[in-house]
Amino acid sequence: MSYSEDDFVPISALQHLLFCPRQCALIHNEQSWLENQLTAEGRVLHRNAEKGKSTTRDGIRITRDLPLHSFEWGLIGKADIVEFHPPAGLTKTAARRTLKQRIDQHRETSLADWTIIPIEYKRGQPKKDDSDRVQLCAQALCLEEMLHLTIVQGYLFYGQKQHRHEVAFDPELRAITADTISRMHQLMESGETPRAEYQPKCNNCSLYDLCLPKTFQMNSARAWLDRQL
Repeated sequence: MSYSEDDFVPISALQHLLFCPRQCALIHNEQSWLENQLTAEGRVLHRNAEKGKSTTRDGIRITRDLPLHSFEWGLIGKADIVEFHPPAGLTKTAARRTLKQRIDQHRETSLADWTIIPIEYKRGQPKKDDSDRVQLCAQALCLEEMLHLTIVQGYLFYGQKQHRHEVAFDPELRAITADTISRMHQLMESGETPRAEYQPKCNNCSLYDLCLPKTFQMNSARAWLDRQL
């Protein structure tokens, strides 16, 4: 299946869906957003990771804020950092020339023997669920389509730990990611907002005062506002 650009969904929405389908619908179907300390800290961390120019260090091209897309998966977004590691024996000058031909000028210069590593920055520490890993894997799926190669791993960098955590893009994670992408498209196409279901994690959600999970059982925040008005 191939999606049109009008049907693309944000890569970041996959994490929202796995955290809470209602939160995801409020943000991406109802265009609702509130910020709290946690989201502000995350925004600052991403801004710091993405700022600055792309650089080359020891032959490794470090690209920041790289736009991503996939027609196969119907995704669009950006990668905080993508590292391009050249194959052994390729000189630094040749490595820079190959990347310039393939990325800047969109020529069909193969990068199949390169090692491509996406890196996503997150505040806090590793989560118990798959949300961060799925978001990173979705970035890899986009890069694979864009660069015509296979990516085997990436990294999640957590601000609280100040440490990279390796993520292997194995068949299990790819299957979870594919299922999440499918569910995300279904949610967007439906235009519906799931009912509120309170859980302890709701207390840290920036949309808590809009969602009102302990008391608000209507499907749509917009419907509640209409009722009040």
